[in-house]
Amino acid sequence: MPLLDPKTWQPRKLSGDESPVIEPATGETLATVVLATAEDVAPAAEAAHLAQGAWARTPHFLRAAVLRKAGDLFTAHAEELSEWLVRESGSIPGKAAFELHVAAQECYEAAALASRPTGQVLPSEEPRLSYTRRVPVGVVGVIAPFNAPLILSIRSVAPALATGNAVLLKPDPRTAVCGGISLGAVFAEAGLPEGLLQILPGGAEAGQALIADPRVPVISFTGSTAAGRAVGAAAGRLLKRVHLELGGNSALVVLEDADIEAAVAQASWGSFFHQGQICMTTGRHLVHASLYEEYVERLAARAESLAVGDPYREQVHLGPVIDRAQLGKIHELVRASTARGAELAAGGTHQDLFYRPTVLAGADDHTPAYTEEVFGPVAPVRSFATLDEAASLAAAGPYGLSLSVITRDTALGLELAERIPTGIAHINDQTVNDEAVAPFGGVAASGTGARFGGEANLDAFTELRWTTVRREPPGHPF
Repeated sequence: MPLLDPKTWQPRKLSGDESPVIEPATGETLATVVLATAEDVAPAAEAAHLAQGAWARTPHFLRAAVLRKAGDLFTAHAEELSEWLVRESGSIPGKAAFELHVAAQECYEAAALASRPTGQVLPSEEPRLSYTRRVPVGVVGVIAPFNAPLILSIRSVAPALATGNAVLLKPDPRTAVCGGISLGAVFAEAGLPEGLLQILPGGAEAGQALIADPRVPVISFTGSTAAGRAVGAAAGRLLKRVHLELGGNSALVVLEDADIEAAVAQASWGSFFHQGQICMTTGRHLVHASLYEEYVERLAARAESLAVGDPYREQVHLGPVIDRAQLGKIHELVRASTARGAELAAGGTHQDLFYRPTVLAGADDHTPAYTEEVFGPVAPVRSFATLDEAASLAAAGPYGLSLSVITRDTALGLELAERIPTGIAHINDQTVNDEAVAPFGGVAASGTGARFGGEANLDAFTELRWTTVRREPPGHPF
């Protein structure tokens, strides 16, 4: 039996318009969902608030069992959910399989959180028991994007539920099924009590209402830096805790001693995986001058060799970008970059939403596709002469999400990485990596640090409460 039954996949009655679920590759309508409006947030938050207390008091092993069952269900229904990821988000099958693997692992790791030690016994100057205890925050608001819709929802939903919270999830309307409704179906099947996970696919107004609702003290947001600034400002005015995982323009640094073919293989995946629609995408290729010309030539040849097309009906390396607005942004940045002097070594063309992997040689500080986050399959390449120059170029700009250094001298690679502010660093690997056990997040304009993954989830979704106990009340001077 399919997990996603269209008759029951939106159990909460929402008041917004019906919206088609569009397949980017064909423009075909796959299904219809009802969108959430701002008016739908308050009743959802109230239902979550009412359900959360009993869930927080549920023994840890029962909460863990629900999370483990959810992980099993992502695997058991992988074929069905993979099809949604491929058709709704434009993922190639391998990327969909990776999302499902990570989703299951996020659930299993979250299940382990439920039985972690919840506090410490503290020394005290007074004759009393003094200790700390982690308690749930209550209701967590999760706002997730379209690009890796399952991963970027489940990485907050699973640990928030495991630590005793309820969740309001607002997926991007463009991926309402694979980024939202599918999670609701999985957790319902896993035995999560009713009310604890509310799915609210909607636009900016629904998101604003979610941030403003007084029953939602913590917001987990993944998206663009511009949107993140607005979310952070709105939440900050209300003294709410907000976790922001934002954009990036990550550098891949190829040192003089690098194996050039290995470097190009990393670079190709880093820039072109999922059409470049990944926050960790390699957005700046910094290559030692002695390798630069050969690197550009080989990367361009690899880009030209990649197949672009419908990932559901063809075997391809790249699928479509998400919609025409994103296509227009990508193409305008490429056009503006060549107008400023960058050389189009490969790509720069598209058919419908299928954008060819693109290599821009001769990038500099005046190349828009080099200085800005493109969120498309574009690889700007720039040369450097010294290690100091490489460090300076990699550290430049407002972002600080991921970094890659390719070198045969791993100690030198680590030394260079220490000089570059970034939340994530990989030596001899490209910039796009994710694991459920690892803390994830960026610095500066890329977000508010490592707030997801592993033990970081405890800080994200619990409060630390200090408690003391005396045998009898003490005396005081007055």
